[in-house]
Amino acid sequence: MKLDPVSLRLFVSVVEEGTIAAAAKREHIAAAAVSKRLSELEELLDSKLLNRTNKGIAPTDAGLSLLFMARSALNNLNEIVVQMRDYSHGRRGSVSVLANISAITQFMPSLIKSFMAHYPLINISLEEQQSLSITKAVAENRADIGIFTRLPHGADIEVFPFRTDRLVLLVPNDHPLAERDCVCLNDTLDHQYVTLRSGTHLNFQLIKAANDLGRSLKIRMEVSSYDALCLMVQAGVGIGIMPEGSVGIYKLEGAKAVHLDEAWASRELSVCVRAKEGLSTAAGLFLEHILKAEPQAD
Repeated sequence: MKLDPVSLRLFVSVVEEGTIAAAAKREHIAAAAVSKRLSELEELLDSKLLNRTNKGIAPTDAGLSLLFMARSALNNLNEIVVQMRDYSHGRRGSVSVLANISAITQFMPSLIKSFMAHYPLINISLEEQQSLSITKAVAENRADIGIFTRLPHGADIEVFPFRTDRLVLLVPNDHPLAERDCVCLNDTLDHQYVTLRSGTHLNFQLIKAANDLGRSLKIRMEVSSYDALCLMVQAGVGIGIMPEGSVGIYKLEGAKAVHLDEAWASRELSVCVRAKEGLSTAAGLFLEHILKAEPQAD
């Protein structure tokens, strides 16, 4: 015979109820079956666990020790059941999310905060990557969900609309273009630029737009983040282009955002998954949350 949770539960019930009859009623089992289980338990542990008197049953010293251990063991077993059910219901789990810098700076903090308020036991792993890398990684099942600036791709993925953002020109306060309320890209191409690093969608987008005008982008410096771009622009290193929603995150005392009058300045951000039906419960809940959440007002 091996120690089993049923015998432990019956033992705890007998001690708590004080009689075999009361414990049998509580556990919906025959009194004779309870008595047999207790005898087998004492035999297995080679210890007298209970003293039987006319007034009922009381635990021996060994029985008291077993009582505390049994309660702890049964609680741990119950916790296993609870946690595993949490996984099946999506209340517990983990979700791997890849997002580009525009999505992370503008939209993801509030979305993750509101999701975790509803599902505090679900862990979100958020990693920044470039848009093309995101679609490839999701297609290869290296991430559950991707958020990227919509662009042509060859990945076998499902894509859903997410948000729109708008690009603006960021210039130092003392720059000649700072006096303008609106500029076209062509107006800016005589000036030195600070851009995001090569390989990002925004870097590609700006170079392509300049080439379409028969001109080139004068890149003085490439940086890896919007905060670095803002600092370089404020320092007068060059001008830059970034999403309007990201500009408001940083304290730009020495710089100004100017409206960019270009059709491509309005961009679509999308969500992608390898296959919606193949998502884990937790990932499915996160996808549903970010697709249904209303954009926050500026």
